Amino acid sequence: MEKRLQGLEKKILIEAGETPAVVYEMKKQVDSFREKLESVEHLSWLGLFKDLSEGAHKPSPFYHKRTLRKTREECDHVREKFLQMSSLEVSEEVRQYLKTPTFDNWQWEDAEIMVLLQVMYTDLDFIATFRIETEVLQQFLFEVYRRYNNIPFHNFKHCFCVTQMMYGLIWLIDLRNKMDAIDLLIMLTSAVCHDLDHTGYNNAYQINARTELALRYNDISPLENHHCAVAFEILEKTESNIFRNLSMDQYKRIREGIIKCILATDMTRHNDILNKFKSILSDFDFTNKDHKEVLMMILIKVSDISNEARPMEVAEPWLDCLLQEFYNQSDMEKLEGLPVTPFMDRDKVTKPSSQTGFIRFVLLPLFIELANLFPCLEQHIIDPVRKALDYYTEMEKALEREKQNWAQSENTAKSKDNVEGHTESGLDAASKLHAQNTTVVEETVKK
Repeated sequence: MEKRLQGLEKKILIEAGETPAVVYEMKKQVDSFREKLESVEHLSWLGLFKDLSEGAHKPSPFYHKRTLRKTREECDHVREKFLQMSSLEVSEEVRQYLKTPTFDNWQWEDAEIMVLLQVMYTDLDFIATFRIETEVLQQFLFEVYRRYNNIPFHNFKHCFCVTQMMYGLIWLIDLRNKMDAIDLLIMLTSAVCHDLDHTGYNNAYQINARTELALRYNDISPLENHHCAVAFEILEKTESNIFRNLSMDQYKRIREGIIKCILATDMTRHNDILNKFKSILSDFDFTNKDHKEVLMMILIKVSDISNEARPMEVAEPWLDCLLQEFYNQSDMEKLEGLPVTPFMDRDKVTKPSSQTGFIRFVLLPLFIELANLFPCLEQHIIDPVRKALDYYTEMEKALEREKQNWAQSENTAKSKDNVEGHTESGLDAASKLHAQNTTVVEETVKK
């Protein structure tokens, strides 16, 4: 395009002696297009983007402004800040705010988030009950932070949001008086570890692309199995094993519980888990081990997809992040000739359309069943989700109206062009006929 434009510019310069304003405008547009190819993430597969990553780490295919894995410098910097802040006293106001579903994660940077996670373990009395040394907890939290990747949605901040919602639910529904401390420890730690080393491509992609994870786990919840494996890799190291002072039986129970909770976050198991929960609701018993296990799975599922239960100014940026990750995946699927996941296709999915169906058919049915067991949750998580549904429904209607108006104005413009075209062709025919008649008259006069 640039070469053709340069040729055109040269030709005009020779013939006209100066470059018209329209050529400058065209040059500006070409520069803008080049900049777009180099910087817009979903166009970067064209191979024209500038590699802005540092070091020898391989950048992720689309989220290329940072390396997929955190750099050592990045980790060391955050670790230093975390250790400096960890000795500071967190105010009572923040501690209470941390227990609410309205908590705003966007105000906190990664080092501060690690301090808040430490507060959760402290305020639930896990430190004393399970003899967790502060240094070991800090090393565990740092290793967790390090193993979450630089991707738009399934990152360390998402890990914190899910854990914070789980923490809030534990206090809201008074689980400390209903369940064993070890069950609460399982749920909180599962939330912390539930998306470790997520690379931004879901199970459908892993299976269709025949990735190493899909092959290793035989297409059965590849990501969730991997998250569990990474969690226990961290816990295998003595310096980051927060369970190292527990008995073998306690550790075995915790390991089994964490695996069940993390595997429950695979959305292909959603209906099975929800139906199982519905079947035990009428005679739910906190002393029944099976009942408690299903509840623990429901609680981590609710926490995992709870963004819409938060205030709109907190929730909406998360939707933007999620759509970015979805679009990145569908771009990669198109590039590699794989089946394109319909709800991730940027050519078909809009912001409101992605949410209305999800809230109506996934979120609300799940949240309502949990509120049937704990009625106090109606105001805390169901009312905000209903408001979010109204918000995105209105947005969807507005987009549809805009689309119709645009189509109408385009049709009007086409009709106008057709009328003008017919008028012009009619005038052309009349003038041709007039010319023919004039010629005939002239020839007759000559004769």
